[in-house]
Amino acid sequence: TANKAEVNFIKRIVAGPGDRLAILDGHVILNGKEQKEPFAQSCGGGAGCNLPTPITIPPKHYFMMGDNRGSSDDSRFWGPVPRDWIIGGAFATYWPPKRIGAL
Repeated sequence: TANKAEVNFIKRIVAGPGDRLAILDGHVILNGKEQKEPFAQSCGGGAGCNLPTPITIPPKHYFMMGDNRGSSDDSRFWGPVPRDWIIGGAFATYWPPKRIGAL
């Protein structure tokens, strides 16, 4: 099993319990459908850009990904996160400046 991090991360939930998830060039394929993610930056061929074989997210777990897909430390490397480890939700963006605002 994974160990809980000593630091907090802000990541986007891209899949929940029972969802089937694949990743192609950093793009989420959720239950067989590519998701529209205009906020996601290109993966750029880095580690974790492709997870072509779908996985099923276990009960009470969530798959988290950062928007900067080429440089994000997220569930592609840690695996799905237990619900008990999620401490809150984001309510605003502050970067880049042209996207400042409430979510």
